[in-house]
Amino acid sequence: MRPHPTGNPVRSAAAVSRRSFLLGAGGIGAGLALAGCAPLGSSSSRPETITFYVSKPEVIGYFDDVIAKFHDSQSRIRVIRDSTSSMSADFVRNRPPDLGCWNYNFSVAPFVEHGALTDLSDLPQADTINPDLWPLLRQTADHPGRKSALPYSVTAASVIYDKQRFAEQGLEVPTTWSEFADVCERLTRAGIDPIYGTFKDNWTIAQGMFDYTIGGMVDVPKTFAALEREGTKVGKGASVSFERDFRAPMERMVQLRQWHQKGADSRGYGDGNLAFAQRKAAMYLQGPWALGEIAKTSPDMDLGTFPLPVTDDPADRKVRVNVDLALWVPEASRKQEAAREFLSYLMTSKVNDKYNADNNGFGVRKDAPPASNPTLTGMQSYYDDAAFYLGASQLIPAEIPVANYAQSIAFGGDPQPQLRTLDADWARLALRTAA
Repeated sequence: MRPHPTGNPVRSAAAVSRRSFLLGAGGIGAGLALAGCAPLGSSSSRPETITFYVSKPEVIGYFDDVIAKFHDSQSRIRVIRDSTSSMSADFVRNRPPDLGCWNYNFSVAPFVEHGALTDLSDLPQADTINPDLWPLLRQTADHPGRKSALPYSVTAASVIYDKQRFAEQGLEVPTTWSEFADVCERLTRAGIDPIYGTFKDNWTIAQGMFDYTIGGMVDVPKTFAALEREGTKVGKGASVSFERDFRAPMERMVQLRQWHQKGADSRGYGDGNLAFAQRKAAMYLQGPWALGEIAKTSPDMDLGTFPLPVTDDPADRKVRVNVDLALWVPEASRKQEAAREFLSYLMTSKVNDKYNADNNGFGVRKDAPPASNPTLTGMQSYYDDAAFYLGASQLIPAEIPVANYAQSIAFGGDPQPQLRTLDADWARLALRTAA
């Protein structure tokens, strides 16, 4: 798997993507699946039926099981699980699902920003959320005065490494860029490829080298807030620009290229999972979604994780995160109370914690337990201390093909033309919004 809307106009480059998604995207067909539905009984005691939209196909089975258990626990509400409808089309038609469980990224941003989702701040579950997570949601999309969604699962990504390889070579987990470079050089001298690259699939570069180097050197929230303010002025001479502010991280990315295996340009995500499982490299710049694929080949492989250090100050180390799933209730739903009751059930510790344990996620509640997969232990302290950032590639509007630009750099291109193009793209989108 890949790691995979305010009445006031938002004058920013990012808003163009969100607005166009809401107004212009077409439907992709609809299909509903009744999950765990018990007999409804007589018409006088008919339960209320709500539609629950789940965006991630790989976790449909989990939520179907949860729905069945919810039905067993009460008889007032029946839940229909939908995973194929087009959200943009359904919102435009004023027929959205009653409850959504969706990746919290640009796809949900238009609905948040246009006030299409209800305020959930009065729910008791909102008070249980780790307060460090609210800035992540606001950075992606915000409607002032509302908590339009509750985070359900957070995934964290960093360097996955082969503990056995490190032990065999007498290597310690690096805490600075200099130490990381030394680890890579020692592995190279031992005839071991330090990092397995999958440059054929550009998203793996965007979420990997591109995001890791930027997040480890740049204050991502501050920089993107400045980019939003500058809008059409972003570029040469502006107070902030991709070309200037991302220059140092991209220089690190250029340095990282030398420590990947030969032929990385022609290898994709599936190739990387298999090759890493076969111990063809010591490190892999991927998220926890890769762990299950690696385990299919080498279920007993001893793996660990650590944030990529890109400066020589250990305090700069952070992990890349994304709000993998969030729960929301549309304003257009006529069954909001029933939807809120099922949402409350989903947020109980027994349900929410099991989801994160089964899917290599980090908990979102203040009392959530640590990540259960021992491979993720190397990221736990950073998550607990809020030493994390949203990937820059997630914060750039979808109209800008940032993954292609990152791929060009990975293929050996000069970063500066790509960064200048990013500046021009951002300013052009901001101009379209202003118009």
